[in-house]
Amino acid sequence: MFNPVAKQLASVPKVKTKKNSMPIDLYYVPGSAPCRAVLLTARALNLNLNLKLVDLHHGEHLKPEYLKLNPQHTVPTLVDDGLALCESRAIIAYLVNKYGRASGLYPDEPRARALIDQRLYFDIGTLYQRFADYFYPQVFAGVPADKDKRAKVEDALVILNTFLEGQKYVAGAGLTIADLSLVASVSSFEASDIDFKKFPNVKRWYETVKSTAPGYQEANEKGLDAFKALVISSMKK
Repeated sequence: MFNPVAKQLASVPKVKTKKNSMPIDLYYVPGSAPCRAVLLTARALNLNLNLKLVDLHHGEHLKPEYLKLNPQHTVPTLVDDGLALCESRAIIAYLVNKYGRASGLYPDEPRARALIDQRLYFDIGTLYQRFADYFYPQVFAGVPADKDKRAKVEDALVILNTFLEGQKYVAGAGLTIADLSLVASVSSFEASDIDFKKFPNVKRWYETVKSTAPGYQEANEKGLDAFKALVISSMKK
């Protein structure tokens, strides 16, 4: 199987970024997959973020000052030079457009960008949405596992496995924001009973992104550990 680390590292974009002269605030929760996608993108662009932890348990996301930034009262929320932006996939595209156009993470070429966009929409509308529908009611509401919802998650993984047939990364030969968003989602499956590693292309891609995404351990694995701890704590109640 093609997986030599040296060749993987050679395919990582040589990132040239504009340094952020003003602070970029990120309102986030460490365990959140969408928040981790933003952290991964910032690390790939070598951007410094001013991290602002949002205490969901005590309703900080429902306070008037937060709702002014994000009426959806979700995380993450990015604030950059007066622009308040929510929805992680919009945030990561914005960060590359503003600070890393030459990075290769979100190329300008229409066909390449369209494929990345499709994978991002697949993530938010199918893969991550189905995972959330299946798993989060079990974690946060004590609802028994639903076999039909689980089947839909596995169907989404079949689709992802197909996207990756003959592809090193999810949208072609190079690492893009589609990989960073999807790896944050797929890694979250580790906290569940969904075995994504039985899909060979997904397993290979997952290991590739783990070893080639800049700062993966700091940007994603630490938050993933926090998510796993939350799941264990919640499901014991």
